[in-house]
Amino acid sequence: MTRRVLGVDPGLRTTGYGVIDLRADGTLRLVEGGVVQSKASLPLEQRLVQLHDGIGEVLRATLPSCMVIEELWTAYEHPQTAVLMGHARGVIALAAGTHGIDVHHLAHSMVKRALTGNGNARKEQVGTMVAQLLGLAGPPKPADVGDALGLAIAFALRDGATPRGTGSLARVL
Repeated sequence: MTRRVLGVDPGLRTTGYGVIDLRADGTLRLVEGGVVQSKASLPLEQRLVQLHDGIGEVLRATLPSCMVIEELWTAYEHPQTAVLMGHARGVIALAAGTHGIDVHHLAHSMVKRALTGNGNARKEQVGTMVAQLLGLAGPPKPADVGDALGLAIAFALRDGATPRGTGSLARVL
């Protein structure tokens, strides 16, 4: 049986997403990846509606078994970032709940460790590993897509995936 995992790298301006299939034999297959963007000129509540609607469209189009979203993280010097990220994570989780999708949470350091062996790996290293594990010609662009696919892969690896895969990036919203 195939399990479809949607990884989401939340952001108020740009939210990356990546969908992979974890096949019964443990291999990974890229379904699609892309971004959902909100217009920075709009008020917060309208941007959140755009994010909610965009993630809802991804959920309807890809029909994932579950969603994995990056845990809230920010530097102490930027508490406002944590608040805005919390808003984004909330509407993303709401969209999943509305569609009956289970939501799981992973820390970015856990994803880095799962993919590279180093919880402090650079973004470029994660992108390179995502490309290698999914059989892509290069790291997904923008980096938000690579981060989202990294979340999905790290979650799948916890479920016994074999790090071999196939696919190509299919769509960007």
